[in-house]
Amino acid sequence: MRPQRTLVAALSVTALLAVGCGDRGDSSESDAPPTNAQATATSADFGDLKNVCQPGKPTSSPAQGVTASEIKVGVLSDVGFTKKQEYLDAAKVFTSWCNDAGGINGRKLVANTHDTKMMEVRQRMTDACRDDFALVGGGAALDNMGVKDRLSCLLPEFPAQTVSLENSGSDLQAATQPGGSSWVMYAGYYNWLLKEAYPGSAGAVGVIGGDSPSVKVLVEMAVDGVKATGGAVTYNDLYPAQGVSDWMPYAQSIKSKNVRGLLFYGAFPQLAKLEQALTTIDYKLDWIDANSNAYGDDFLQLTGNQALAAQNNIADLSGVYPLELAAQNPATQKVIDLYAKYAPGAKVGLGSIRAFSSWLLFAKSAATCGDQLTRKCAYDAALTEKAWTAGGLQAPLDMSSPDLPVKCFNVVAATPDGWKPADFKPDTGAYRCDAPAIKLTGNYPKPTTLADVGKSMADFK
Repeated sequence: MRPQRTLVAALSVTALLAVGCGDRGDSSESDAPPTNAQATATSADFGDLKNVCQPGKPTSSPAQGVTASEIKVGVLSDVGFTKKQEYLDAAKVFTSWCNDAGGINGRKLVANTHDTKMMEVRQRMTDACRDDFALVGGGAALDNMGVKDRLSCLLPEFPAQTVSLENSGSDLQAATQPGGSSWVMYAGYYNWLLKEAYPGSAGAVGVIGGDSPSVKVLVEMAVDGVKATGGAVTYNDLYPAQGVSDWMPYAQSIKSKNVRGLLFYGAFPQLAKLEQALTTIDYKLDWIDANSNAYGDDFLQLTGNQALAAQNNIADLSGVYPLELAAQNPATQKVIDLYAKYAPGAKVGLGSIRAFSSWLLFAKSAATCGDQLTRKCAYDAALTEKAWTAGGLQAPLDMSSPDLPVKCFNVVAATPDGWKPADFKPDTGAYRCDAPAIKLTGNYPKPTTLADVGKSMADFK
């Protein structure tokens, strides 16, 4: 499946609605267009990508959101609800750097923030349909609410993240996340866990997730994936979406079922509490899949050294180069350096890297269109990328089809000393690219198509 667990925020809606949402953020715009001297002084290279942004002398206004001087793109975000700035920070950093290097053939990038405040996805999608050339480098937890509106107005999307099955792999979408909706996304990861790293856990896998409709589907798909890779699920449970104050009953149940490996779908603060309860009753699993939602310092601090030392937390980054090794990877280090220059103090996380990959794909694709920049031209150019790595930020990804199996994965482990690469036997640089291609067998929601809204590719210009 294409949905990533970096944001299982949908399950948090029930709990957080009680405290309300923040104000909608204003649209974020960069400073004045760069002078020739600025463009010359700023390197437009990114990793192994050359001249991502470039000066020029455009003269036409060939599409909505495109004039001779600028390109308006939308950034979808739940920031007013989650208070997480990662997509807005990434937009600020990328557009500032790109505009200093000349823009897209001389056109300045203008990033318009569309703050859904979680529940206003359709309203903000309406705004984007009215104003923007494309959506780039963002995402919303309830993205299924806006996908039909996006396709109805023929708005292409280069998302940092997709969540719902209805949106993931939908038409007019160039997503830099791996995994098609027909396939077990974590097949390589599960195969390594159950057959190589911890074979003793294969017959005693547990799955637990927040009790919300979207997360229930992810749990069902996880159960299917474990079974398809030779494992057996002996514990399958849900917890209230708003979280629980006492995780001891769940810990006792996991222990009584003799669960050896646990897949967790939910907000990482709840996982931290569960692990503390497991540690208190002196029950240690072979592994806990904290998932990439937990990848960062916050999870480490909440869990605490005692539980981190007792429990074996791991996560599949799905082919994104680990931030801890940035000094060994020029592309990852470039992101960190650009943040230090354009957004000092802003945190670089997994979402930042995914957003940058989307921005890079958009910029490279749009640049191929020259003065006559249209939505179709930029979108079609993105689909020609057969081994997209975002200059080295991620494992190669074939953009030509949204429904392809994942080939590469990489695993990190949480320790009292921080996140570190696990011993997953990489065979292609930082990644392992021998994941089996396994089809999903369950009946799950399908990606939304243009036909679902009475449109076709003939309407897309």
